[in-house]
Amino acid sequence: MKILKNFTWRTALPVIGVALPVLALDWVSKWLIRQHMPYGSGYPIIPGFFNLRHDRNSGAAFGVLAGQRTFLILVTFVALAFIFVYYLYFQHSRWMRISLGFLLGGAVGNFIDRVYLGTVVDFLQFGIESRGLFWPTFNVADVSVCIGAGMLIFYIFRNRHRRDENF
Repeated sequence: MKILKNFTWRTALPVIGVALPVLALDWVSKWLIRQHMPYGSGYPIIPGFFNLRHDRNSGAAFGVLAGQRTFLILVTFVALAFIFVYYLYFQHSRWMRISLGFLLGGAVGNFIDRVYLGTVVDFLQFGIESRGLFWPTFNVADVSVCIGAGMLIFYIFRNRHRRDENF
Protein backbone atom coordinates (compact mmCIF):
# COMPACT_ATOMS: atom_id res chain seq x y z
CA MET A 1 0.00 0.00 0.00
CA LYS A 2 1.50 3.29 -1.16
CA ILE A 3 0.22 5.22 1.86
CA LEU A 4 2.05 2.99 4.34
CA LYS A 5 5.29 3.33 2.37
CA ASN A 6 5.16 7.09 2.92
CA PHE A 7 5.06 6.78 6.71
CA THR A 8 7.92 8.50 8.49
CA TRP A 9 8.47 9.27 12.14
CA ARG A 10 9.05 12.87 11.13
CA THR A 11 5.46 13.18 9.93
CA ALA A 12 4.23 11.41 13.08
CA LEU A 13 5.98 13.87 15.42
CA PRO A 14 3.23 16.54 15.36
CA VAL A 15 0.64 13.88 16.23
CA ILE A 16 2.73 12.51 19.08
CA GLY A 17 3.97 15.98 20.07
CA VAL A 18 0.40 17.11 20.69
CA ALA A 19 -1.07 13.85 22.02
CA LEU A 20 1.52 13.23 24.75
CA PRO A 21 1.28 16.64 26.49
CA VAL A 22 -2.53 16.49 26.27
CA LEU A 23 -2.49 13.00 27.76
CA ALA A 24 -0.09 14.08 30.53
CA LEU A 25 -2.11 17.19 31.40
CA ASP A 26 -5.33 15.19 31.37
CA TRP A 27 -3.92 12.44 33.58
CA VAL A 28 -2.29 14.82 36.09
CA SER A 29 -5.38 17.03 36.36
CA LYS A 30 -7.69 14.05 36.92
CA TRP A 31 -5.28 12.56 39.47
CA LEU A 32 -5.16 15.86 41.39
CA ILE A 33 -8.96 16.06 41.43
CA ARG A 34 -9.28 12.46 42.65
CA GLN A 35 -6.65 13.03 45.36
CA HIS A 36 -7.78 16.42 46.66
CA MET A 37 -11.51 16.73 46.06
CA PRO A 38 -14.08 14.30 47.40
CA TYR A 39 -16.47 13.02 44.76
CA GLY A 40 -19.36 15.45 44.29
CA SER A 41 -17.59 18.39 45.91
CA GLY A 42 -16.93 21.67 44.16
CA TYR A 43 -14.70 24.69 44.49
CA PRO A 44 -15.58 28.06 42.91
CA ILE A 45 -12.82 29.57 40.77
CA ILE A 46 -14.91 32.42 39.33
CA PRO A 47 -17.92 32.49 41.68
CA GLY A 48 -21.21 32.06 39.87
CA PHE A 49 -19.52 31.15 36.57
CA PHE A 50 -16.66 28.61 36.79
CA ASN A 51 -16.12 25.82 39.31
CA LEU A 52 -13.89 22.85 39.79
CA ARG A 53 -16.28 20.02 40.60
CA HIS A 54 -15.40 16.36 41.03
CA ASP A 55 -17.89 14.41 38.91
CA ARG A 56 -17.84 11.03 37.22
CA ASN A 57 -19.38 10.12 33.89
CA SER A 58 -20.11 6.51 33.03
CA GLY A 59 -21.23 7.49 29.53
CA ALA A 60 -20.02 9.56 26.62
CA ALA A 61 -20.55 13.30 26.13
CA PHE A 62 -23.41 14.68 28.23
CA GLY A 63 -23.85 11.27 29.86
CA VAL A 64 -25.17 9.69 26.66
CA LEU A 65 -24.87 5.89 26.78
CA ALA A 66 -24.37 5.93 30.56
CA GLY A 67 -23.27 2.57 31.88
CA GLN A 68 -22.20 1.28 28.46
CA ARG A 69 -18.52 0.94 29.39
CA THR A 70 -17.70 -2.00 27.09
CA PHE A 71 -19.41 -0.39 24.12
CA LEU A 72 -17.62 2.92 24.73
CA ILE A 73 -14.27 1.12 24.95
CA LEU A 74 -15.01 -0.51 21.59
CA VAL A 75 -16.01 2.88 20.14
CA THR A 76 -12.63 4.21 21.31
CA PHE A 77 -10.85 1.49 19.33
CA VAL A 78 -12.88 2.50 16.26
CA ALA A 79 -11.93 6.14 16.88
CA LEU A 80 -8.25 5.18 17.18
CA ALA A 81 -8.49 3.31 13.86
CA PHE A 82 -10.14 6.40 12.32
CA ILE A 83 -7.30 8.58 13.64
CA PHE A 84 -4.68 6.21 12.19
CA VAL A 85 -6.34 6.02 8.76
CA TYR A 86 -6.78 9.80 8.62
CA TYR A 87 -3.14 10.20 9.59
CA LEU A 88 -2.08 7.96 6.70
CA TYR A 89 -4.20 9.89 4.20
CA PHE A 90 -3.42 13.38 5.49
CA GLN A 91 0.15 13.09 6.74
CA HIS A 92 1.15 15.76 4.20
CA SER A 93 -0.85 18.34 6.18
CA ARG A 94 0.66 19.63 9.42
CA TRP A 95 -2.77 21.07 10.32
CA MET A 96 -4.35 17.62 10.10
CA ARG A 97 -1.52 15.95 12.00
CA ILE A 98 -1.97 18.45 14.86
CA SER A 99 -5.73 17.95 14.73
CA LEU A 100 -5.27 14.19 14.96
CA GLY A 101 -2.86 14.67 17.87
CA PHE A 102 -5.60 16.48 19.82
CA LEU A 103 -8.08 13.73 18.95
CA LEU A 104 -5.62 11.01 19.94
CA GLY A 105 -4.66 12.60 23.26
CA GLY A 106 -8.28 13.14 24.24
CA ALA A 107 -9.48 9.71 23.16
CA VAL A 108 -6.69 7.93 25.02
CA GLY A 109 -7.15 10.11 28.12
CA ASN A 110 -10.80 9.16 28.54
CA PHE A 111 -10.08 5.57 27.47
CA ILE A 112 -7.63 5.18 30.35
CA ASP A 113 -10.29 6.36 32.82
CA ARG A 114 -12.90 3.98 31.42
CA VAL A 115 -10.57 1.01 31.56
CA TYR A 116 -9.02 1.61 34.99
CA LEU A 117 -11.74 3.52 36.86
CA GLY A 118 -14.88 2.35 35.08
CA THR A 119 -15.96 5.99 34.64
CA VAL A 120 -14.44 9.21 33.32
CA VAL A 121 -13.38 11.88 35.81
CA ASP A 122 -14.85 15.28 34.95
CA PHE A 123 -14.08 18.46 36.84
CA LEU A 124 -14.49 21.64 34.75
CA GLN A 125 -17.90 23.24 35.23
CA PHE A 126 -19.15 26.45 33.62
CA GLY A 127 -22.53 28.05 34.04
CA ILE A 128 -24.65 30.87 35.34
CA GLU A 129 -25.29 29.92 38.94
CA SER A 130 -27.89 32.64 39.56
CA ARG A 131 -30.07 31.03 36.88
CA GLY A 132 -29.20 27.44 37.78
CA LEU A 133 -27.77 26.88 34.29
CA PHE A 134 -24.66 24.76 34.11
CA TRP A 135 -22.92 23.09 31.20
CA PRO A 136 -22.18 19.44 32.02
CA THR A 137 -18.78 19.01 33.65
CA PHE A 138 -15.94 17.98 31.39
CA ASN A 139 -12.17 17.47 31.44
CA VAL A 140 -8.96 18.20 29.52
CA ALA A 141 -9.45 15.16 27.26
CA ASP A 142 -12.90 16.42 26.27
CA VAL A 143 -11.48 19.84 25.43
CA SER A 144 -8.77 18.19 23.36
CA VAL A 145 -11.29 16.12 21.39
CA CYS A 146 -13.34 19.25 20.68
CA ILE A 147 -10.28 21.17 19.49
CA GLY A 148 -9.21 18.27 17.27
CA ALA A 149 -12.70 17.77 15.84
CA GLY A 150 -13.04 21.50 15.18
CA MET A 151 -9.70 21.59 13.39
CA LEU A 152 -10.64 18.52 11.34
CA ILE A 153 -14.01 20.01 10.33
CA PHE A 154 -12.35 23.32 9.44
CA TYR A 155 -9.78 21.57 7.25
CA ILE A 156 -12.36 19.46 5.43
CA PHE A 157 -14.69 22.45 4.93
CA ARG A 158 -11.87 24.68 3.70
CA ASN A 159 -10.60 22.04 1.27
CA ARG A 160 -13.94 20.58 0.17
CA HIS A 161 -13.50 21.71 -3.45
CA ARG A 162 -10.08 20.14 -3.95
CA ARG A 163 -10.24 17.04 -6.07
CA ASP A 164 -6.70 15.71 -5.95
CA GLU A 165 -5.78 12.68 -3.86
CA ASN A 166 -3.90 14.84 -1.33
CA PHE A 167 -7.14 16.69 -0.42
